[in-house]
Amino acid sequence: MSKIKCKYIFKEDYNPKYINGAQGGITPQGEIAINFYLERQALPVSQTYKVDDGKINAKEVESEPSDLNNSFVRIIENGVVMNYQTAKEIYKWLGNNIEQLEKISKSNK
Repeated sequence: MSKIKCKYIFKEDYNPKYINGAQGGITPQGEIAINFYLERQALPVSQTYKVDDGKINAKEVESEPSDLNNSFVRIIENGVVMNYQTAKEIYKWLGNNIEQLEKISKSNK
């Protein structure tokens, strides 16, 4: 049996990111692009409060943007572009890992 070793090189600034979603699709070159994002509630740029007798009233009177309560943001920090073969291999790898997690989850019940 012949063997080959693969060594991994990590850049000094390697820092895994948490994601809870992805967006993407097939590029004009026939590759797959995936942009990973963290989705969360929007934060205000500013908030305005009424002042009563020199004290700030806890009730907000306006915020910027005005539709803050109806907004959310998707922060995209990274993405990948891959060819068809790589996408198939990642699909297979991800499926195998999901199966393992499901087995672990069932055995812990």
